Amino acid sequence: MRALALVRSEGEGFVAPGSHDFQLPPLFTVAGLEVTKPMLLIVLSVGFIGAFFYLAAKRGSLVPGRLQFAGEGAYSFVRNGLARDIIGSADFMKFVPYLVTLFFFILINNVYGIIPFIQFPTMSHIGFPAALAAISFFVYNIVGIRRHGFVNYFKAAMFPPGVPKAVYVILTPIELMTILFTRPLTLAMRLFANMFAGHLLLLVFILGAEYMLHSGGLAAILSPFAFGIGIVLTFFELLVQVLQAYIFTLLSSLYIAGALAEEH
Repeated sequence: MRALALVRSEGEGFVAPGSHDFQLPPLFTVAGLEVTKPMLLIVLSVGFIGAFFYLAAKRGSLVPGRLQFAGEGAYSFVRNGLARDIIGSADFMKFVPYLVTLFFFILINNVYGIIPFIQFPTMSHIGFPAALAAISFFVYNIVGIRRHGFVNYFKAAMFPPGVPKAVYVILTPIELMTILFTRPLTLAMRLFANMFAGHLLLLVFILGAEYMLHSGGLAAILSPFAFGIGIVLTFFELLVQVLQAYIFTLLSSLYIAGALAEEH
């Protein structure tokens, strides 16, 4: 969050947060590459995930300690609830590493938005959700083509059985558009829009409360209420951050399951 990013010159009112607050200057340059805060946070999140699961599994025992218990619980949540129950017991294991990594990668980068001194959800930059959506897009299409063959995979999707032939004129391009564009587009936009809007809302209330506090008079008296709303929204934002990680992984799993299904 910008430090005293309110521009308070004489006679100037509250400057509302906007998209410019998401365009952060480079932190440093390495070999000609300008490293920004979101880029650094992405790298750190990979380190956090790897370190957590490595330490949780390093000294595995029959009676798990707290760290091992947390690691096993986190792994089992995705393995059982988002992989096995959706993809099916016959095929799910090969996708567990991807889905576990995907869920916790998104979760950590979302939760950055409410961690003090970090306070920036990296998924509020469209490039990161778009990259993840592209990966899921290639995964579910490749596994579907490998299972059914290129022609049969797209034929089954574009020409579902039991549909009147005249309907295919409308249905076929819609189904093709769904597979190739709508699914990855909505995956990326849903995650990006929620993180962008949530962080912007927090900026409005927290920075607005700060502005009211420094304005004096009635505004200063009411500023604690604005801060209170900001705190409530922070907890709500945490719920949204977790849900968005869950939904993105859930939909990726559903698309994989649909690509593998015999009736595809």
